[in-house]
Amino acid sequence: MKMAARRHKALQLRVELLDIRPPIWRRIEVPSTYSFWDLHVAIQDAMGWMDCHLHEFTVADRGRRRPIRIGVPHEDDELFGPEVQTEWKVPVTRYLGVPGDKCHYEYDFGDAWLHRVTLKKVHALQAGAKYPICTGGRRACPFEDCGGVSGYYELLEALADENHEDHDEMVDWTGGREYRPDHFEVQDVVFSNPAQRLKALKASFV
Repeated sequence: MKMAARRHKALQLRVELLDIRPPIWRRIEVPSTYSFWDLHVAIQDAMGWMDCHLHEFTVADRGRRRPIRIGVPHEDDELFGPEVQTEWKVPVTRYLGVPGDKCHYEYDFGDAWLHRVTLKKVHALQAGAKYPICTGGRRACPFEDCGGVSGYYELLEALADENHEDHDEMVDWTGGREYRPDHFEVQDVVFSNPAQRLKALKASFV
């Protein structure tokens, strides 16, 4: 997609958290000028994550044995290497330009929350709309640091059963909040400024 065209397009993306049923997903629209860093911030906000762990995008490449990795390179972190593309330098449309294109997004390498990101549509920007926007979704985001998919299921089981041996502990761990795993409201999504988040990230490198 040429730069002139990208300025006047919106990308509709479906972001689904894998290996969980019923599915947890969001439908978001972002400007086609977005970088993968911008997309990372939008996914965090739409899903409900707190952006306090490492993350990485991967894109399958038929011409290579290993997928293309896009993330935040760090010289002292063995998880990253010279093959990682710096995500704020990579436009989303380099790899997600045609409906049906997909990539994976992993958040928190310990809990290993793996998301599939699928480009569903490319269309003109809506006049007066402020992007990114969330236009749909289902179910609440899991708690941070709950132990990945298996820990999430165990947490739900303990919270739902007052007689469960871990019920009181899990209620305390979640801060006594009522957790409604089936609840999601589009209007609750608030998107932050990716440029400000990037500035803060780069400041942490110093």
